[in-house]
Amino acid sequence: MVTAAEMLSIAAFENLDHALAFPTFGSERTGAPVTSYCRIDTHPIRVREPVTEPDALIIQDPTLLHQVKVFSGLHEGGDVLINTSQDVEELGLGTFAEVFEPGRLITIPAGEIAREQLGRPLPNTALLGAFAAMTQVVTLQSVNRAISQKFRGEIADQNILAADVAFRYVRREQEAAHA
Repeated sequence: MVTAAEMLSIAAFENLDHALAFPTFGSERTGAPVTSYCRIDTHPIRVREPVTEPDALIIQDPTLLHQVKVFSGLHEGGDVLINTSQDVEELGLGTFAEVFEPGRLITIPAGEIAREQLGRPLPNTALLGAFAAMTQVVTLQSVNRAISQKFRGEIADQNILAADVAFRYVRREQEAAHA
């Protein structure tokens, strides 16, 4: 998620916004939960503290949903994107999901999309494409340019394809939620 937050900040710069990405690490062991933040604004960003009241959440690991207070401080009307092939009921979030407007809490199999496009379950770029579709804070084109800055050649092309597939997936989910 550190790389994803960095690419999201690059995408925001591509949209001519100001952005700041930074991680926080729990314990210093491999596999420990990592939280990454990305502030995006139309004005210069001076605050370098953790985000305590996010407008949106991207949850890469759904096993953390019931272990860590991932939704703490989320703004009313905020967006939540969860990397999983399960629906909100299967995740045990049915009652919680009821307070969200249609299309504002979406599960997406980003790991599976990545496996299909990259050959490995690395969901970062798929999640960024999904985030672009869900929030329109950044465009898919700016996400793709950020991916091209981070990766080269075939790896960039595969990651851009993963972002595109996820973008279309979320658009279909949103259309279904509003139908």
